[in-house]
Amino acid sequence: MTHAPSRVRREDPRRTSSPSAGQTGTSGHRSSRHRYTVLRLLLVTFFGLAIAALTPGVASAAGEQVRGTLTTGATGPIAGVTITVETPDGQEVGEGETDERGRFSVPVPGPGEYVVTLDTDSLPENVTVGGAGDTRTVTVEPNGREPVNFGLSDGQRGSGSDRILAVQLFVDGLRFGLLIAISAVGLSLIFGTTGLTNFAHGELVTIGAIVAFYLNVDADIPLLGAAVIAVVIGGLVGALNELALWRPLRRRGTGLVAALVVSIGLSLAVRYLIQTVYGGRSNPYEDYQSQRARDYGAFALTDRDLYSIIISLVVLVAVALMLQRTRIGKAMRAVADNRDLAASSGIDVNRVILIVWVMGGALAALGGVLLGLSDQIQWDMGFRLLLLMFAGVTLGGLGTAYGALVGSIIVGVFVQMSTLVIRDDVKYVGGLLLLILILVVRPQGILGSRSRVG
Repeated sequence: MTHAPSRVRREDPRRTSSPSAGQTGTSGHRSSRHRYTVLRLLLVTFFGLAIAALTPGVASAAGEQVRGTLTTGATGPIAGVTITVETPDGQEVGEGETDERGRFSVPVPGPGEYVVTLDTDSLPENVTVGGAGDTRTVTVEPNGREPVNFGLSDGQRGSGSDRILAVQLFVDGLRFGLLIAISAVGLSLIFGTTGLTNFAHGELVTIGAIVAFYLNVDADIPLLGAAVIAVVIGGLVGALNELALWRPLRRRGTGLVAALVVSIGLSLAVRYLIQTVYGGRSNPYEDYQSQRARDYGAFALTDRDLYSIIISLVVLVAVALMLQRTRIGKAMRAVADNRDLAASSGIDVNRVILIVWVMGGALAALGGVLLGLSDQIQWDMGFRLLLLMFAGVTLGGLGTAYGALVGSIIVGVFVQMSTLVIRDDVKYVGGLLLLILILVVRPQGILGSRSRVG
């Protein structure tokens, strides 16, 4: 009987002077904590199922195949073309025809090396096979569906004799810079709101490209739909990063240097996990590969590159409008400018940071999908893009979304146009040299200042 009053007295100091306010705060805190716990469990479960679905042994349960798409810029998908698959010693193992979407799929008896031949007599009169010929030798892995591409020409003008090389490189650099910008905006916002220099951001780019690849090639989902799913998964992976790792570390008071080391370790772990699941091979998407560049006078672009530029511009304009016009965008900029002042003004900082991670993961995944259109999908493609993302973010101004956009476009254009005077295989060095020059002249970056915009 003597212990009950003391228990009550020990609990009294925890209560506020207003009982109703204290009860509301406690219950709100418990409710918020419960929601985050449930969300973590859902994200972990979803991510586990996604990884399981992407494992080649699960995703390709239907057996080994060779497949591809025949299309040209002017003619479009080519139906009714015969594809024959043989062993290296000439024994035929299968035959198929392209459907109305130009797709073919020929089952093979097991893993190994096969020779895939296109019957040129079944092509339309205006379509011819390119210089690489009508035969491809491919290696099919266990439970794999190996994509095969044939270079086709429909006679459309595009030799490029009237192109201006500098203009062509500028357009290519603009496209590449926009891809860097889409991937780097999230990296810049994460740094602005949390102070974290996330070296694992490149793996979000790779995840987006590889998820879209498996959905497009193995699940036979059109690339547009696969890209949407990949962006959603990228956002969920970003949320998982924040809820399962970075928020607990912030609550424990982990310093920025320690967090930087953690991000490097996370990058290595995820990168080699991706290599284990995906393998070391380099593969294209099944869709939009056999395209001929259209001639626009001073430059030429394939349709997929043109659409990549348009999509990048639309998305980046939408992000800019969101940051300027919406309440959550203004909250992001407020947290990036002064987190403590934003919290004292009533902004839920943790919620804003979570949304930044979701948006950063989704944008990085979209950047990976678009990068996979021009370059083949590889297990370390995001890591190779990471240095250029850092160059763009630092060049434009650390922590500013608009700075990341401007800096990334400058880096992309500079890298491509630098091949006018240096070899193509060392062109990325030009972007880093530009970064060093800007840091010497203007260390805060192009848009970095005391009053940031974006």
